[in-house]
Amino acid sequence: MIPILSLRESPRGLGKMAEATLRPWNRLDGVFAAVLRQPLARRLSRDTRFTVPVCIILICGCFTAAALLQMRMDRAQALAQATAFERQRAAAIARTAGETLDRYVRLGSIFAGAPQQFRSAELGRAEPAIRDIIVWDAQGTQQARLDAAATPQPRPVFAGPRVSLANGLAFRDQGRMIVILTDLKNLIPPRVALAPLQNVRAQEPSLSAPVQGWPLMVTTSVDQQDALESWSQTLPLYLFVILGPALAGGWLAALFVGAFERHARAQRAIRTLKSMRPVEAKLMVRLANAERGAMEALRSKSEFIAHMSHELRTPLNAVIGFSEIIAEEFYGPNGHPKYGEYARDIGNAGRNLHTKIGNILEFANIEAGRYPLSQEAVDLAALAGTCVEEQQGRAFSRRISLSLVFAEPGIVRADAGAVHRILTNLLANALTYTAEGGIVRADVRFEEGAGILTLSDSSTGFTQQEAAKAGTPFQRFDRPDMVTGAGLGLAIAMELARRMGGAMRLAGGAGHGAVMELRLPRL
Repeated sequence: MIPILSLRESPRGLGKMAEATLRPWNRLDGVFAAVLRQPLARRLSRDTRFTVPVCIILICGCFTAAALLQMRMDRAQALAQATAFERQRAAAIARTAGETLDRYVRLGSIFAGAPQQFRSAELGRAEPAIRDIIVWDAQGTQQARLDAAATPQPRPVFAGPRVSLANGLAFRDQGRMIVILTDLKNLIPPRVALAPLQNVRAQEPSLSAPVQGWPLMVTTSVDQQDALESWSQTLPLYLFVILGPALAGGWLAALFVGAFERHARAQRAIRTLKSMRPVEAKLMVRLANAERGAMEALRSKSEFIAHMSHELRTPLNAVIGFSEIIAEEFYGPNGHPKYGEYARDIGNAGRNLHTKIGNILEFANIEAGRYPLSQEAVDLAALAGTCVEEQQGRAFSRRISLSLVFAEPGIVRADAGAVHRILTNLLANALTYTAEGGIVRADVRFEEGAGILTLSDSSTGFTQQEAAKAGTPFQRFDRPDMVTGAGLGLAIAMELARRMGGAMRLAGGAGHGAVMELRLPRL
């Protein structure tokens, strides 16, 4: 109940009352402030990369706990329903068994009163379960028996009016003792037990039912496999309840974290710009624009080279083809021998230009990321042997000894076409820079985690400055009396090796030959 303040109260009294009213809230604020000062709480409130996954984990944990609790409740309910059914079933079986035993008692009493009127065959047709009926008087003398030719049976001893025997039942009637031989197991269905009352006291009471008028108890049990069959069929739904939110939450967490990170980066950039002086802010803006312009220029350059190289190769095919027709005098004599010589020069120049444009187009595609690579198992020694065989004709024409000296078998993870292109470029460079009568050797060996191809030649080698520039696009190393290419072969090889997870290294000093080493990841 809120106290009503009168106007007569002093301001000091009002202040004390307000302070007493707000004291619990101030204490609670102090608790919240202490919690927020903890490192984990500060990280949860500031770091979205940490906060969102933690929240998703907690939500998925709640779903998992709810699903597990529901599974446990459904299982307990299924067992409870099965127990109730078995209890009702035991009571129904006990009632039916009692009625059957009472009917046997009536038949036994009728037989004891007039045994001469019953025949074994007639009684067997009426009650097939009864095998024999024996009657004793009070002194223990056998008075009558349904099957007179059967083996004699001893007189049972029991105190009560009725008792169950191992092979039937016995009861007292007007001073007489009557025994009915029958199989009590025929009175009950499978998976149900009918036993004397004193033998089933330790059984579960809820799954037992007494036979009315007899010292017998019907006991049954719950078949958990049948009871839980329908419950087990719903387990996939529980898995969906658990895994569905987990997968959706993980995907949303990734999206949220990415969006929050982009927003945070933008906010940090804005704060940085605001904290700078105007001159520094302008410089940052110019730097960002320059970087964006450089990326656009690089992309435009790659696109231009790719398109123009393709456009240039198409007319070159016509120039090469027509020069071959003129050189071969396909449509008749040229009129002068110089025409054929010039036509052959035009064809050679066209083919050389076609090769250079092809290299430029290939490098532009690699640089623009349009050179597809498929990582697979590659036999490096076999592929090196194939490339060496392909270059044997060129080596023979220049009297250069080209061979694969050592080839250790092994498998690397790489693109077969890209490796073939790398080895072709390396062999072409080695044959170009090696003088006539020189030697080019290839070796393949394997170390832990890498397959290594080493290509050595007897050329003049490269200086340290040239080795440092090796792999730079359009970097050529001219030599006297030697025709070199556009300077893209080594750049293409190094870029392909890098994209496959490998590496290349140029060794060897000036005047001592060149050694090129290619490393690829081993399988």
